Amino acid sequence: MVKIGNIELGEFPLLLAPMEDVSDPPFRAVCKENGADLMYTEFISSEGLIRDAIKSRQKLDIYDYEKPIGIQIFGGDEDAMALSAKIVDATKPDLLDINFGCPVKKVVCKGAGAAVLKDIELMVRLAGACVRSTTLPVTVKTRLGWDNNSKNIEEVAERMQDIGVQALTIHGRTRAQLYKGDADWSLIAAVKNNPRIHIPIFGNGDIDSPEKALEYRNRYGVDGIMIGRAAIGYPWIFREIKHYFATGVIMAPPTIAERLQAVRKHLYGALNWKGPKVGVLEMRPHYASYLKGLSHVREFRTRLVTTENVSEIEQIFVEIENFYAAEFQPA
Repeated sequence: MVKIGNIELGEFPLLLAPMEDVSDPPFRAVCKENGADLMYTEFISSEGLIRDAIKSRQKLDIYDYEKPIGIQIFGGDEDAMALSAKIVDATKPDLLDINFGCPVKKVVCKGAGAAVLKDIELMVRLAGACVRSTTLPVTVKTRLGWDNNSKNIEEVAERMQDIGVQALTIHGRTRAQLYKGDADWSLIAAVKNNPRIHIPIFGNGDIDSPEKALEYRNRYGVDGIMIGRAAIGYPWIFREIKHYFATGVIMAPPTIAERLQAVRKHLYGALNWKGPKVGVLEMRPHYASYLKGLSHVREFRTRLVTTENVSEIEQIFVEIENFYAAEFQPA
Protein backbone atom coordinates (compact mmCIF):
# COMPACT_ATOMS: atom_id res chain seq x y z
CA MET A 1 0.00 0.00 0.00
CA VAL A 2 1.42 3.37 -1.06
CA LYS A 3 0.81 6.10 1.50
CA ILE A 4 1.56 9.81 1.70
CA GLY A 5 1.18 10.67 5.36
CA ASN A 6 -2.13 9.02 6.25
CA ILE A 7 -3.45 9.11 2.67
CA GLU A 8 -3.80 5.59 1.29
CA LEU A 9 -3.42 5.42 -2.51
CA GLY A 10 -3.56 1.71 -3.27
CA GLU A 11 -0.84 -0.63 -4.45
CA PHE A 12 0.30 1.34 -7.50
CA PRO A 13 -1.46 4.70 -7.81
CA LEU A 14 -1.96 6.59 -11.05
CA LEU A 15 -1.64 10.34 -10.58
CA LEU A 16 -3.02 13.12 -12.76
CA ALA A 17 -0.35 15.75 -13.38
CA PRO A 18 -0.95 19.41 -12.55
CA MET A 19 -1.12 21.10 -15.96
CA GLU A 20 -1.58 24.83 -16.45
CA ASP A 21 -4.83 25.70 -18.20
CA VAL A 22 -5.80 22.02 -18.22
CA SER A 23 -6.09 20.49 -14.73
CA ASP A 24 -9.10 22.50 -13.59
CA PRO A 25 -12.09 21.01 -11.71
CA PRO A 26 -14.11 20.09 -14.86
CA PHE A 27 -11.16 18.21 -16.36
CA ARG A 28 -10.28 16.58 -13.06
CA ALA A 29 -13.86 15.32 -12.74
CA VAL A 30 -13.66 13.24 -15.93
CA CYS A 31 -10.25 11.89 -14.95
CA LYS A 32 -11.45 10.92 -11.49
CA GLU A 33 -14.44 9.14 -13.02
CA ASN A 34 -12.05 7.11 -15.17
CA GLY A 35 -9.70 5.98 -12.43
CA ALA A 36 -7.18 8.69 -11.44
CA ASP A 37 -6.10 7.89 -7.86
CA LEU A 38 -4.61 11.25 -6.91
CA MET A 39 -5.01 14.59 -8.67
CA TYR A 40 -3.54 18.05 -8.35
CA THR A 41 -4.75 21.53 -9.11
CA GLU A 42 -3.09 23.69 -11.72
CA PHE A 43 -0.03 25.26 -10.17
CA ILE A 44 -0.77 28.44 -8.24
CA SER A 45 1.56 31.41 -7.86
CA SER A 46 2.46 32.07 -4.24
CA GLU A 47 2.71 35.78 -5.06
CA GLY A 48 -0.75 35.64 -6.64
CA LEU A 49 -2.25 34.03 -3.58
CA ILE A 50 -0.78 36.67 -1.30
CA ARG A 51 -2.04 39.48 -3.56
CA ASP A 52 -5.46 37.80 -3.54
CA ALA A 53 -5.35 37.62 -7.33
CA ILE A 54 -8.71 36.33 -8.59
CA LYS A 55 -7.24 33.76 -10.98
CA SER A 56 -4.92 32.35 -8.32
CA ARG A 57 -7.68 32.15 -5.71
CA GLN A 58 -10.05 30.42 -8.12
CA LYS A 59 -7.50 27.65 -8.62
CA LEU A 60 -7.96 26.76 -4.96
CA ASP A 61 -11.44 25.41 -5.77
CA ILE A 62 -11.60 21.74 -4.84
CA TYR A 63 -14.54 19.41 -4.24
CA ASP A 64 -15.19 16.41 -2.04
CA TYR A 65 -15.64 14.03 -4.99
CA GLU A 66 -12.08 14.77 -6.11
CA LYS A 67 -10.41 13.54 -2.95
CA PRO A 68 -7.67 12.75 -2.44
CA ILE A 69 -6.42 15.94 -4.09
CA GLY A 70 -3.37 18.14 -3.72
CA ILE A 71 -3.01 21.86 -4.27
CA GLN A 72 0.23 22.80 -6.02
CA ILE A 73 2.03 26.11 -5.49
CA PHE A 74 5.18 27.66 -6.93
CA GLY A 75 7.41 30.58 -6.08
CA GLY A 76 10.94 31.65 -5.29
CA ASP A 77 10.46 33.65 -2.09
CA GLU A 78 10.59 31.89 1.26
CA ASP A 79 8.13 34.16 3.06
CA ALA A 80 5.63 34.09 0.19
CA MET A 81 5.75 30.30 0.03
CA ALA A 82 5.25 30.03 3.80
CA LEU A 83 2.23 32.32 3.75
CA SER A 84 0.80 30.54 0.72
CA ALA A 85 1.14 27.21 2.53
CA LYS A 86 -1.00 28.62 5.35
CA ILE A 87 -3.62 29.81 2.85
CA VAL A 88 -3.67 26.37 1.22
CA ASP A 89 -3.91 24.71 4.63
CA ALA A 90 -7.14 26.59 5.30
CA THR A 91 -8.64 25.23 2.05
CA LYS A 92 -8.30 21.68 3.43
CA PRO A 93 -6.94 19.65 0.51
CA ASP A 94 -5.31 16.33 1.28
CA LEU A 95 -1.79 17.56 0.60
CA LEU A 96 0.31 20.51 -0.52
CA ASP A 97 2.58 20.02 -3.53
CA ILE A 98 5.46 22.30 -4.51
CA ASN A 99 6.37 22.81 -8.16
CA PHE A 100 10.15 22.75 -8.62
CA GLY A 101 9.91 21.52 -12.21
CA CYS A 102 7.98 23.90 -14.46
CA PRO A 103 10.29 24.80 -17.38
CA VAL A 104 8.20 27.68 -18.76
CA LYS A 105 10.20 30.88 -19.24
CA LYS A 106 7.77 33.19 -17.43
CA VAL A 107 8.03 30.99 -14.31
CA VAL A 108 11.76 30.33 -14.51
CA CYS A 109 12.51 34.04 -14.98
CA LYS A 110 10.94 34.67 -11.57
CA GLY A 111 13.35 32.24 -9.95
CA ALA A 112 10.60 29.65 -9.49
CA GLY A 113 9.69 26.25 -10.92
CA ALA A 114 12.68 24.48 -12.48
CA ALA A 115 14.90 27.53 -11.83
CA VAL A 116 15.19 26.39 -8.23
CA LEU A 117 17.09 23.31 -9.42
CA LYS A 118 20.11 25.59 -9.89
CA ASP A 119 20.14 26.34 -6.15
CA ILE A 120 19.50 23.32 -3.94
CA GLU A 121 19.97 25.37 -0.76
CA LEU A 122 17.14 27.67 -1.89
CA MET A 123 15.03 24.63 -2.68
CA VAL A 124 15.61 23.32 0.82
CA ARG A 125 14.64 26.68 2.36
CA LEU A 126 11.49 27.01 0.25
CA ALA A 127 10.31 23.46 0.91
CA GLY A 128 11.20 23.74 4.59
CA ALA A 129 9.19 26.94 4.91
CA CYS A 130 6.15 25.14 3.51
CA VAL A 131 6.60 22.09 5.74
CA ARG A 132 6.75 24.32 8.83
CA SER A 133 3.71 26.37 7.77
CA THR A 134 1.13 23.66 7.17
CA THR A 135 -0.36 20.65 8.88
CA LEU A 136 -0.74 18.97 5.49
CA PRO A 137 1.68 16.43 4.01
CA VAL A 138 4.05 18.32 1.67
CA THR A 139 5.17 16.73 -1.59
CA VAL A 140 7.40 17.96 -4.42
CA LYS A 141 7.31 17.65 -8.20
CA THR A 142 10.61 18.31 -9.95
CA ARG A 143 12.93 17.32 -12.80
CA LEU A 144 16.27 15.55 -13.14
CA GLY A 145 18.18 18.84 -13.03
CA TRP A 146 18.64 22.13 -14.82
CA ASP A 147 20.56 20.72 -17.79
CA ASN A 148 22.56 17.68 -18.84
CA ASN A 149 25.57 18.83 -16.81
CA SER A 150 23.65 19.31 -13.57
CA LYS A 151 21.42 16.29 -13.03
CA ASN A 152 21.25 16.61 -9.26
CA ILE A 153 18.03 14.72 -8.57
CA GLU A 154 19.66 12.13 -6.30
CA GLU A 155 20.92 14.83 -3.94
CA VAL A 156 17.63 16.73 -4.25
CA ALA A 157 15.65 13.65 -3.23
CA GLU A 158 17.69 13.10 -0.08
CA ARG A 159 17.57 16.77 0.89
CA MET A 160 13.81 16.97 0.34
CA GLN A 161 13.16 13.86 2.42
CA ASP A 162 15.43 15.14 5.17
CA ILE A 163 13.44 18.35 5.63
CA GLY A 164 10.09 16.59 5.79
CA VAL A 165 8.82 16.22 2.23
CA GLN A 166 6.66 13.09 2.17
CA ALA A 167 6.66 12.10 -1.52
CA LEU A 168 8.50 13.07 -4.67
CA THR A 169 7.36 13.06 -8.29
CA ILE A 170 10.19 13.19 -10.82
CA HIS A 171 9.77 14.16 -14.46
CA GLY A 172 12.48 12.34 -16.42
CA ARG A 173 13.81 15.39 -18.27
CA THR A 174 15.97 18.38 -17.44
CA ARG A 175 14.69 21.93 -17.68
CA ALA A 176 16.86 22.45 -20.78
CA GLN A 177 14.97 19.65 -22.55
CA LEU A 178 11.56 21.23 -21.90
CA TYR A 179 9.29 18.46 -23.27
CA LYS A 180 11.60 17.38 -26.08
CA GLY A 181 13.41 14.07 -26.50
CA ASP A 182 12.69 10.97 -24.49
CA ALA A 183 12.23 11.05 -20.73
CA ASP A 184 15.09 9.28 -18.95
CA TRP A 185 13.73 7.16 -16.11
CA SER A 186 17.08 5.62 -15.13
CA LEU A 187 17.78 8.40 -12.63
CA ILE A 188 14.25 8.10 -11.26
CA ALA A 189 15.04 4.44 -10.61
CA ALA A 190 18.33 5.43 -8.97
CA VAL A 191 16.42 7.62 -6.53
CA LYS A 192 13.90 4.88 -5.81
CA ASN A 193 16.68 2.32 -5.24
CA ASN A 194 18.65 4.58 -2.89
CA PRO A 195 18.53 2.73 0.47
CA ARG A 196 18.23 6.08 2.26
CA ILE A 197 14.98 6.93 0.48
CA HIS A 198 11.81 5.70 2.15
CA ILE A 199 9.21 8.17 0.83
CA PRO A 200 7.12 7.26 -2.25
CA ILE A 201 8.78 8.03 -5.58
CA PHE A 202 6.51 8.62 -8.57
CA GLY A 203 7.73 8.68 -12.17
CA ASN A 204 6.49 11.09 -14.82
CA GLY A 205 7.17 11.52 -18.51
CA ASP A 206 6.11 9.82 -21.76
CA ILE A 207 3.59 7.37 -20.31
CA ASP A 208 1.01 7.23 -23.09
CA SER A 209 -0.17 3.61 -23.18
CA PRO A 210 -0.98 0.72 -20.86
CA GLU A 211 1.92 -1.28 -22.28
CA LYS A 212 4.45 1.45 -21.52
CA ALA A 213 2.99 1.94 -18.04
CA LEU A 214 3.49 -1.74 -17.22
CA GLU A 215 6.96 -1.80 -18.77
CA TYR A 216 8.09 1.23 -16.78
CA ARG A 217 6.52 -0.04 -13.55
CA ASN A 218 8.43 -3.30 -13.86
CA ARG A 219 11.70 -1.86 -15.19
CA TYR A 220 12.09 1.13 -12.87
CA GLY A 221 10.33 -0.01 -9.70
CA VAL A 222 8.60 3.29 -8.93
CA ASP A 223 5.74 3.50 -6.45
CA GLY A 224 3.32 4.97 -8.97
CA ILE A 225 3.07 6.88 -12.23
CA MET A 226 1.98 10.44 -12.95
CA ILE A 227 0.27 11.02 -16.29
CA GLY A 228 -0.01 14.41 -17.93
CA ARG A 229 -0.38 15.08 -21.63
CA ALA A 230 -1.69 11.59 -22.44
CA ALA A 231 -4.80 12.28 -20.34
CA ILE A 232 -5.77 15.45 -22.22
CA GLY A 233 -8.92 14.54 -24.11
CA TYR A 234 -8.33 10.90 -23.17
CA PRO A 235 -9.21 10.38 -19.48
CA TRP A 236 -9.73 6.69 -20.24
CA ILE A 237 -5.94 6.21 -20.05
CA PHE A 238 -6.29 5.59 -16.30
CA ARG A 239 -8.89 2.83 -16.57
CA GLU A 240 -7.07 1.27 -19.52
CA ILE A 241 -3.80 1.05 -17.58
CA LYS A 242 -5.54 -0.47 -14.55
CA HIS A 243 -7.35 -2.99 -16.73
CA TYR A 244 -4.12 -3.99 -18.44
CA PHE A 245 -2.31 -4.37 -15.11
CA ALA A 246 -5.08 -6.63 -13.84
CA THR A 247 -5.73 -8.75 -16.93
CA GLY A 248 -2.94 -8.30 -19.46
CA VAL A 249 -5.61 -7.43 -22.00
CA ILE A 250 -5.92 -4.11 -23.83
CA MET A 251 -9.36 -2.57 -23.38
CA ALA A 252 -11.37 -1.58 -26.40
CA PRO A 253 -11.12 2.17 -27.05
CA PRO A 254 -13.98 4.35 -25.85
CA THR A 255 -17.08 4.30 -27.99
CA ILE A 256 -18.53 7.42 -29.60
CA ALA A 257 -21.13 7.47 -26.83
CA GLU A 258 -18.42 7.33 -24.16
CA ARG A 259 -16.44 10.11 -25.83
CA LEU A 260 -19.49 12.33 -25.97
CA GLN A 261 -20.45 11.48 -22.40
CA ALA A 262 -17.01 12.64 -21.22
CA VAL A 263 -16.93 15.79 -23.32
CA ARG A 264 -20.43 16.72 -22.14
CA LYS A 265 -19.45 16.20 -18.51
CA HIS A 266 -16.37 18.35 -19.09
CA LEU A 267 -18.34 21.06 -20.91
CA TYR A 268 -21.14 21.36 -18.36
CA GLY A 269 -18.60 21.30 -15.55
CA ALA A 270 -16.82 24.22 -17.22
CA LEU A 271 -20.10 26.10 -17.65
CA ASN A 272 -20.97 25.62 -13.98
CA TRP A 273 -17.51 26.57 -12.76
CA LYS A 274 -16.61 29.48 -15.03
CA GLY A 275 -19.99 30.63 -16.34
CA PRO A 276 -21.42 30.26 -19.86
CA LYS A 277 -19.14 32.64 -21.74
CA VAL A 278 -15.77 31.66 -20.28
CA GLY A 279 -16.79 28.00 -19.98
CA VAL A 280 -17.54 27.77 -23.71
CA LEU A 281 -14.28 29.48 -24.64
CA GLU A 282 -12.11 27.37 -22.33
CA MET A 283 -13.56 24.13 -23.70
CA ARG A 284 -12.53 24.89 -27.28
CA PRO A 285 -8.96 23.54 -27.05
CA HIS A 286 -10.27 20.23 -25.69
CA TYR A 287 -12.57 19.18 -28.53
CA ALA A 288 -9.74 18.19 -30.88
CA SER A 289 -8.32 15.85 -28.23
CA TYR A 290 -11.64 14.22 -27.38
CA LEU A 291 -12.42 13.61 -31.06
CA LYS A 292 -8.90 12.70 -32.14
CA GLY A 293 -8.65 9.80 -34.55
CA LEU A 294 -12.21 9.94 -35.81
CA SER A 295 -12.63 10.12 -39.56
CA HIS A 296 -14.43 13.09 -41.15
CA VAL A 297 -14.34 15.00 -37.86
CA ARG A 298 -12.87 18.30 -39.10
CA GLU A 299 -16.21 19.92 -39.97
CA PHE A 300 -17.70 19.06 -36.59
CA ARG A 301 -14.60 20.29 -34.79
CA THR A 302 -14.57 23.58 -36.70
CA ARG A 303 -18.18 24.25 -35.75
CA LEU A 304 -17.55 23.38 -32.10
CA VAL A 305 -14.72 25.89 -31.78
CA THR A 306 -16.55 28.73 -33.51
CA THR A 307 -19.96 28.74 -31.88
CA GLU A 308 -20.63 30.42 -28.55
CA ASN A 309 -24.12 28.98 -28.15
CA VAL A 310 -24.46 26.01 -25.80
CA SER A 311 -27.61 24.77 -27.56
CA GLU A 312 -25.73 24.71 -30.87
CA ILE A 313 -22.86 22.81 -29.25
CA GLU A 314 -25.31 20.25 -27.91
CA GLN A 315 -26.87 19.92 -31.36
CA ILE A 316 -23.42 19.28 -32.85
CA PHE A 317 -22.87 16.53 -30.27
CA VAL A 318 -26.13 14.90 -31.38
CA GLU A 319 -25.06 15.15 -35.02
CA ILE A 320 -21.70 13.56 -34.21
CA GLU A 321 -23.39 10.69 -32.40
CA ASN A 322 -25.84 10.09 -35.24
CA PHE A 323 -23.16 10.38 -37.93
CA TYR A 324 -20.82 7.84 -36.40
CA ALA A 325 -23.63 5.51 -35.36
CA ALA A 326 -24.66 5.35 -39.03
CA GLU A 327 -21.06 5.05 -40.27
CA PHE A 328 -20.29 2.05 -38.11
CA GLN A 329 -23.50 0.15 -38.73
CA PRO A 330 -22.81 -3.25 -40.31
CA ALA A 331 -23.79 -3.52 -43.95
